[in-house]
Amino acid sequence: MNPDIRQAALFLLAGEALLAIMGGLIKFLSESLSTEQIVFFRNAAGLLILMPLILRQGTALLKTQVWHWHLMRGLVGVSAMYCYFWALGHMPLTEAFLVKLSSPFFMPLIGLLWLGERAGKYSVLAVFVGFAGVACILRPDDSAFTFIALVALLGAFLAALAKVTIRRMSATESSQTIVFYFGVIAAVVSAPGAAITWQPVETSLWLWILLLGLVATFGQLALTRAYRTAPTGKVGVYAYSAVLYGALMGWLIWDEIPLWTTWLGAGLIVAAGLINLYQPRKSAN
Repeated sequence: MNPDIRQAALFLLAGEALLAIMGGLIKFLSESLSTEQIVFFRNAAGLLILMPLILRQGTALLKTQVWHWHLMRGLVGVSAMYCYFWALGHMPLTEAFLVKLSSPFFMPLIGLLWLGERAGKYSVLAVFVGFAGVACILRPDDSAFTFIALVALLGAFLAALAKVTIRRMSATESSQTIVFYFGVIAAVVSAPGAAITWQPVETSLWLWILLLGLVATFGQLALTRAYRTAPTGKVGVYAYSAVLYGALMGWLIWDEIPLWTTWLGAGLIVAAGLINLYQPRKSAN
């Protein structure tokens, strides 16, 4: 294996492991805190951890002329967090992670409608296969669970919209600028909801809240490093390790045993991801 690809794969596996731990922490904290509090604490703690990294590179990095895109990305991104974090508190980890992995399947449609980007035939096929997998997880015979899964699916759609917004402004904005302004906007927007639904925070929980900010921030940094080191098509498949992490944590901590429909859905979603990553060689004519 190429050394760059090996390094990127390790960063991706580490990043997904950290984000899986973040999901487990959110599920744990949901037993004592409101979703609004957890969203606020995640963004505030993450921003606190990022500040030294941003300030070390100089405040000139924070200059921008596309405030409207930063605001849109912040509002959409924090809305996706509300949906995903709430779903994590109400559904098994494996299934929450799987629905989250459907986010890339929304991107070709958003890219077409907003940016005029035409999707290739493999991307279109991946969308159909991916949503067939999501349909297996939705469980239409259980209305309560279906509602929870649909909230998670809405979060996946909003996350896809946030990613397309990042692509829209990536020509002029650095990744550090985008991350910083998202942290600021998300913390400010989520503060009123946290205040309204405030529940007393036990002293023992503050350590877990700080850990939530740490794993979330370093998980994102690890994923960024991975995709900068090697092409997505070479290492993107390792992102599906999140399903294994989720299944393992759910089994060990919460005694969650995925249903056969969940495994079928997982297989279809992973297959869709592989189809989406497939890039046919162009003829040498």
